[in-house]
Amino acid sequence: MKALLRLYVLIPAFSLAACSSLGVEPWERDLLAKDEMSLSASANDLALDDHIYFSKEGTSGGRGFAGGGCGCN
Repeated sequence: MKALLRLYVLIPAFSLAACSSLGVEPWERDLLAKDEMSLSASANDLALDDHIYFSKEGTSGGRGFAGGGCGCN
């Protein structure tokens, strides 16, 4: 019974430890920079989020511009 319990504890522990040293190599970064790998679900979702954000903030001009609709910078 103790051997079975040890087995149930050690197998997940070793499985998780095997994944702990994963990283992104420099030659793999180009794949992560593609549009398909972005965190947003789609361009429509991103446009809707921008519309809601700028409506709440009273700002205009998009993401690349400083300042807001109130005249402050």
